[in-house]
Amino acid sequence: MKAVRLEATGKLQLCEIGKPVPGPGELLVRIEACGICGTDRHIFHGEFPSKPPVTLGHEFAGIVEAVGSGVTDFLPGMRVTGNPNISCGGCEECRRGRVNLCRKLQAIGIHRDGGFAEYVCMPESQAFALPTDLDPLHGAFCEPLACCIHGVDLAGLKTGASVIVLGGGVIGLLTLQLARLAGATRIVLVTRSAEKRRLAESLGATATADPGDGDIIARIIAEDGLLPGGADVVFECAGVAETMQQAPRLARRGGTAVILGVMPQGATIEVEPFDLLFREVALISSFVNPFTHGRAADLIASGRIKVEPLISRRIGLDEAPEAITNPARGGEIRVLVVPDGK
Repeated sequence: MKAVRLEATGKLQLCEIGKPVPGPGELLVRIEACGICGTDRHIFHGEFPSKPPVTLGHEFAGIVEAVGSGVTDFLPGMRVTGNPNISCGGCEECRRGRVNLCRKLQAIGIHRDGGFAEYVCMPESQAFALPTDLDPLHGAFCEPLACCIHGVDLAGLKTGASVIVLGGGVIGLLTLQLARLAGATRIVLVTRSAEKRRLAESLGATATADPGDGDIIARIIAEDGLLPGGADVVFECAGVAETMQQAPRLARRGGTAVILGVMPQGATIEVEPFDLLFREVALISSFVNPFTHGRAADLIASGRIKVEPLISRRIGLDEAPEAITNPARGGEIRVLVVPDGK
């Protein structure tokens, strides 16, 4: 079969490899769609820990083609989404229920072969059923949505809350929709892209702002700003130093800033501890998707989260290496790799 393989840092190519065979407790899934995530680009550049040689791709959905011995809940022909994060179940963090912090965490598409291929094998425990009539491209959004759900859970959003979302990519636009479903009544999304600002407003943002138009912090939190005094919760979804530093400053007194974006490993930012202390701002981080993938699949299946507007383009496996190794095109939200090209 064809697969996009990371052979070493900075070396990614389309290869012909053997079609995997499901072992005991595993599913063989024919990939219908797999999203290109910013993390894939970080992995390529050596900015996120991985284990090459490996087939990349951790945001995938497809059809079960075969099952290994002992599989009880899935049959060939079922559509599934895969939770890529596999915890050991035995370390101290797993026993505490913090499976996302597992000391032996292995991720499909990062440490073991993933979804930028025609087929992938995964443990039955990582699979979640999707409706057979669901648009197969929509299933590829379950993994990023699951990560956003964890961030919203950590924020403890309450009905009537005010929210700022920094970043208009897929994480920002999914988080915006989750905040609206959680009952937030004022939601400001900040992005430089006019197209993404318009889309955010159609998805539930009550206001948007362009950080290129002067001092964004003053424009939002000033007495005559979009959210005087700041927001109850600020979600950093861009993964860049500028917004990482802005997030706690945009939170109101007693508010919370949640870090969802991914910066390169080793990168640093400046934070003023006195400001966090004096205003009692909680700065917390949100890592992957502990026990949230099933909820994401349900939200996608129900249509309560809109993902069709987030699809910028679809490409085949032969185009994937170029798309992954280069920066995203201006205005792109999510590019989906569709192995069969349909």
